[in-house]
Amino acid sequence: MWQYEKKLQYPVKIKTPNAKLAKVIISQLGGPDGELAASLRYLNQRYAMPYGEVKGLLTDIGTEELAHFEMISAILYQLTKDLSMEEIKKSGFDTYFVDHTTGIYPVAASGTPFTATYFQSKGDIITDLSEDMAAEQKARTTYDNILRLADDPDVRDPIRFLREREIVHYQRFGEALRIAQDKLNSKNFYACNPSFDKNCGKV
Repeated sequence: MWQYEKKLQYPVKIKTPNAKLAKVIISQLGGPDGELAASLRYLNQRYAMPYGEVKGLLTDIGTEELAHFEMISAILYQLTKDLSMEEIKKSGFDTYFVDHTTGIYPVAASGTPFTATYFQSKGDIITDLSEDMAAEQKARTTYDNILRLADDPDVRDPIRFLREREIVHYQRFGEALRIAQDKLNSKNFYACNPSFDKNCGKV
């Protein structure tokens, strides 16, 4: 189904470790509006989507979110590799270190482990696409907050790229919602879901 190109979607080349910054960026790995939740949201929603072009969009964006998960993991690894115990203690990274050393593990900045309750797959066209648009805006806000906290240009550069992709995804989901609404309206039955209602659009 997919072809995996063995390189990051956008380069990550961080020269200066910074465990304190890693503690906040990790939210985009396993936090409530992070990349793992996004990829699972879209790749699960696609199965109940009756319109091929929208299903394809969910697949494309869901796959891209996996690439973003990979980028965030690379950022975290580069920010925390070769840290001394002194740096770990001073940065407050010790609470993460005691459980995971410097391994990559999906948690929120608060320390809450990833949970599937972070995303919805409702099976209703309008509901799912509205959820997706909101999710992209929440992720964009999180990246805005990270940029407010990050001074290192090596970190800011890939974070800006990821933020821009959230905006593009929001726009694409907006287009998908219009397509779905037009199809439902053309059947004179806005509220039904043709994926399981054979009478959808019949009056």
